[in-house]
Amino acid sequence: MIQVQSRRCFLMGSLGMGAALVAGRTSAQALGEDPVRNNISAFKLASWRDHFDSLKGGVILSDTSARVVQFWSEDESIYKIYPSSVPLSEDLTRLGYTEVILKVEGPSWAPTPAMRLRNPEWPAFVPPGPENPLGTHALYLSWQYYRIHGTHDTRKIGRRSSNGCIGLYNEHISELFGYAKIGTQVKLI
Repeated sequence: MIQVQSRRCFLMGSLGMGAALVAGRTSAQALGEDPVRNNISAFKLASWRDHFDSLKGGVILSDTSARVVQFWSEDESIYKIYPSSVPLSEDLTRLGYTEVILKVEGPSWAPTPAMRLRNPEWPAFVPPGPENPLGTHALYLSWQYYRIHGTHDTRKIGRRSSNGCIGLYNEHISELFGYAKIGTQVKLI
């Protein structure tokens, strides 16, 4: 009889703790706190040493298979990982080394000539703002038309959804924008 009561107490206590955890998470969300985003894809993170000779200027590694962007600062004091969107298809994906050549807060957007051929209904120009596909910030790469940028459409993150660029949540590109410099090394794998 004592064992049965102990099991009941254990089960009731466990249920109570689980309810408290759920309530805590719900109250954190109600307060506007960002809930933790778990990595459920179980991808393997890369080391910068596998792709770059040095961290001079900082490095950004975009893994198009894992759909993740990693950043290391030059002195290795800052390491960040961000979920990303990637190009829709292999023919839109460019891999290799490039670098940040321009940083723009509040970018405007114009579709490339190839995008206009594929999607003639798209507007010729979109000014900065909530309808802009580049989100709040953009890092322009040395490859023409390629960017690492934000998006207002958060459904795109973690998916094949772009015409060649790498997309991040607006809050993540804002943070990365602050870390990256003109000349930051970039590699897409």
